[in-house]
Amino acid sequence: MEKRGKIYRYEQASELLPNRLRKLALALPDRQKEYAEELRLRTAHPMTVLTPEGELSVAPSNRDAIVTAEDLEQMLSAVTEYSRYASMESIRQGYLCVRGGFRLGICGTLVMRDGLPYNIREFSGFALRIVREKIGIANECVSRLFAPDGQFQSTLILSEPGGGKTTLLRDLIRYLSLGDSEHGAKRVAVIDERGEISVSYQGHAQMELGNHTDVLCDCPKAIGIPMVLRAMNPQIIALDEITAPEDIRAMCMAANCGVGLLATIHAGSEEELLRKPLWREMLAADVFQRIVVIKNDHGARSYEVRELKCCDCSAEE
Repeated sequence: MEKRGKIYRYEQASELLPNRLRKLALALPDRQKEYAEELRLRTAHPMTVLTPEGELSVAPSNRDAIVTAEDLEQMLSAVTEYSRYASMESIRQGYLCVRGGFRLGICGTLVMRDGLPYNIREFSGFALRIVREKIGIANECVSRLFAPDGQFQSTLILSEPGGGKTTLLRDLIRYLSLGDSEHGAKRVAVIDERGEISVSYQGHAQMELGNHTDVLCDCPKAIGIPMVLRAMNPQIIALDEITAPEDIRAMCMAANCGVGLLATIHAGSEEELLRKPLWREMLAADVFQRIVVIKNDHGARSYEVRELKCCDCSAEE
């Protein structure tokens, strides 16, 4: 059933392609459909599918696989339901959340106005991300994210790029928001800066995030954290990909207000994490009490939970 579901998600994504490219995408073997992560369209080049083994051409010797500028224009018009203006705020940031729970990355010529992104024109490439939920994967590690008194411990998830951080984050949000017989439901505020967690479309989160979750989309984390603190009274704030010192300052503010934090960061191992200047700042601020390291063994993922203690601060020296 899980295999059939993965293939179905791929076929759903293929329906968003222009007709000529759709037929080629749907002709792929089921094994490639099952493991496909993205469909990549670049003008003047063959369309490819991204899999764990790399990018594969959908039809290496077929000139129908060559992507044209008209293909990209047609596709964008279709996924915005012929109302690009309504989606312009997202397009100018280089991505678009699409009906059905998909995410479209956009490249082209960026038009600036007053020092800020204003529009993207002359599209050169799209990356159609096939977002797949994995309900229940958090069950393996979530119980270890609570202290003996039942208090949620602020947690940082790390893995290499493409290692499954956002997928685990999403399911942890769902679990915490729903609660169980041992841990009650929590109010979770999600700062979804690039739409990767909720894949929200017209204000509706297309991913399952639980009954007590509020989502703030298209907002920088450093701005969004104080906003939800003031307005939504969260017990936990969740965010994806910590990248800047201002994110840490905002998280410190939340921690000082008694709010738990759930976040991700790019790092293939704890050793790599320790080399990041941002990590030294987080250690000094004492923001997190747990780390979840995602391990990938030939496609099989496992989750190692480590408790952070004050002595871990010596790692920065």
